[in-house]
Amino acid sequence: MPGNSASPGLRGFSGGGGCRHSLLTIVWTVVGFFLVAHLISLYTRKDNNIDDEQAPSHRLQLLHPPALHELVRVEEEILRLPPPRKRSPRTGKRRSRKPIPLVEEFLDDKSPIRHLFFPDIKTASFGPTKNMGSNDTFRYYFPGKIWLDTEGNPIQAHGGGILHDDKSNTYYWYGEYKDGPTYHTHKKGPARVDIIGVGCYSSKDLWTWKNEGIVLGAEETNKTHDLHKSNVLERPKVIYNDKTGKYVMWMHIDDANYTKASVGVAVSDTPTGPFVYLYSKRPHGFDSRDMTVFKDDDGVAYLFYSSEVNSVLHIGPLTEDYLDVTPVMKRVMVGQHREAPAVFKHENTYYMITSWCTGWAPNEALAHAAESIMGPWEKLGNPCIGGNKVFRLTTFFAQSTYVIPLLGVPGAFIFMADRWNPADLRDSRYVWLPLVIGGPADQPLESGFGFPMWSRVSIYWHSKWHLP
Repeated sequence: MPGNSASPGLRGFSGGGGCRHSLLTIVWTVVGFFLVAHLISLYTRKDNNIDDEQAPSHRLQLLHPPALHELVRVEEEILRLPPPRKRSPRTGKRRSRKPIPLVEEFLDDKSPIRHLFFPDIKTASFGPTKNMGSNDTFRYYFPGKIWLDTEGNPIQAHGGGILHDDKSNTYYWYGEYKDGPTYHTHKKGPARVDIIGVGCYSSKDLWTWKNEGIVLGAEETNKTHDLHKSNVLERPKVIYNDKTGKYVMWMHIDDANYTKASVGVAVSDTPTGPFVYLYSKRPHGFDSRDMTVFKDDDGVAYLFYSSEVNSVLHIGPLTEDYLDVTPVMKRVMVGQHREAPAVFKHENTYYMITSWCTGWAPNEALAHAAESIMGPWEKLGNPCIGGNKVFRLTTFFAQSTYVIPLLGVPGAFIFMADRWNPADLRDSRYVWLPLVIGGPADQPLESGFGFPMWSRVSIYWHSKWHLP
């Protein structure tokens, strides 16, 4: 019948063993070509990454504009372990799940090399009240050293974030004011300081900081209040609402045992407060611990929070007044146990730095990227460059909290992190370092084939540096 026959010219592709073998050969040849190309790409990128980490500065400078050349210079750091000895009793309770000898020294308040992680204020502090040398025209950052405000006091703004107020062209730094004694509520409880409030500092240059006081204070007497001093207030972030003219603060609110797991909201007419506390809630009905808020270019703001016992990150837009979440929510990084999110944007791509969940112990940071803020989010790998291997595996002994865009320098940011001191939380330090976006990503896509089009995120270690 005509429907069961084929023309002679097409007979080789209409049936029979020969045609099947020909098709299979073509398919496998194409697949093989792409596999070989992908392996070559992986090998080449790996070699380039190794070369970049070990390369002299001029090779890295080829990837970046002249203004960033000094920031992308790779600086090494050598730390030597002291002889083995008996540990402080508290060290075991602070230890990471995967102990690294140098991390054990970091967590041990009796370590003979503790001064390398937490230098003394008399010999290692910086700020506008210090004599930085008459020949120095630059204002240098010294990550891990004590940062003093304009009155000569250590800055108290831990786990914080930065607001740039366009109306006054002023930066405001909000953070946990921890200038109180560190203690444990019970034998196995985490180190803590009673809530004092949210500290605020103002600056025109991101280096000279004036203390604007506590803009959201603790509740001293009412034990049922979220802000009672016995509770937990962490990671305050402030964004400005252009429609309402209000400054809105979001924060992590918890009880001493971290079972409340909520967000809190406060509002003010001015960036320096006072902020009026409104309420707390579990967003979208889920537990919420480490969190941040991000305001996009179109004015829509989003809440990012670690949830489901820190195993998943949740993202959801805020209402137009920024005072609540909408019902929309997306679960990302499922099962990855990431916290301390710091979100930023460059050339229509969203980026995020997160840490693993190891309490006060430092751990390896990961960078992530997405074309849509709601995801999917892809892993870019460890962004840390320089120092030494342990520095890179511990995010320079610090944990992410915020990323500041450098106005007028495209692709350049400041990575803000906290070097937590669980033996004395008020003495926790700030690690501010240059973050640069540029060069090819060095990790293949998780949700597809090949490498992403977006650029690599790099955080460069410097023991001393200044803005371009």
